Amino acid sequence: MGSLFPLFLLISFSLSSPTFPKIQAQDIKSAPLLDLLIRDYTFKSYYKYFRTGSVHTVHAPVNLSGIGIDAAKFRCGSLRRYGAKINEFHLGKGVIIHPCIERVMLVRQNLGHNWSSIYYDNYELSGYQLISPVLGLLAYNAGDNKNSSDPFEVGILAGKNPITIDFGNTSMLDNPTGLIPLCVSFEHDGKVKMANQVAPNVCAASGHGHFGLVIESPMLPERKRASRWKVAIGSSIGAALGAFLLSLLLIALFVKVKKKARMEEMERRAYEEEALQVTMVGHVRAPTATVTRTVPVIEHRYRPSPS
Repeated sequence: MGSLFPLFLLISFSLSSPTFPKIQAQDIKSAPLLDLLIRDYTFKSYYKYFRTGSVHTVHAPVNLSGIGIDAAKFRCGSLRRYGAKINEFHLGKGVIIHPCIERVMLVRQNLGHNWSSIYYDNYELSGYQLISPVLGLLAYNAGDNKNSSDPFEVGILAGKNPITIDFGNTSMLDNPTGLIPLCVSFEHDGKVKMANQVAPNVCAASGHGHFGLVIESPMLPERKRASRWKVAIGSSIGAALGAFLLSLLLIALFVKVKKKARMEEMERRAYEEEALQVTMVGHVRAPTATVTRTVPVIEHRYRPSPS
């Protein structure tokens, strides 16, 4: 995910100061950082007259414009006995808050299509397209005093019935492919989980987190698969052709060497069987004969006169 340095500064500042730093929207690149900002503004907007069990809308500041925030405060026991509904999220009976403190603040987020891109950029969603805004449900400890120490996140665990998220009333992007959307859950460890819908535009979850609807983007994966297959087939054909040519070259060299050796052997045997003596003059084979001297013959019978 994004750099942890802004997150570290954010946590350090929040622990040392009652006011929260002003951060511009373009500086928010991390999903955990965005969650901390929403948490801070939610608790800053909390007033004692907020009724327990009632859902209250939190008006986001300018730097978080486009995000819908709702919050509700519950007692852990009441939440477990009766469940709750916060806009798109429905928590059935038996839901468990851990660690269970006396009261808990549930914060619902609707990131809209602009802010949802943070999750698309920080999670591996290649080959898929978000068609719904990312919806988040987080829980924090809540005391009677709004100025108490900084709230920490607590877990939500569904009971016998899962937590359902209804995307039916959210602004959905067009789905020209006609594919059935899949539910996606963005985990804290940076991974994503895909699951089928339990009803049209309804997803199920076992706990808190961020969720959305995605469809496959067929063009990009097919191109990738096609290019990979082309590379694999081309490499295989090239390797086979290279091996074939190399084998032909080796066979030709072997035949040539064998033929040369055979010719040399035949010539050697021919030399041994020849009656005529043969000698080598340079690189030329030439026959030779026994050396004889010619007897001189006087052409005219002439005798010198006696002196």
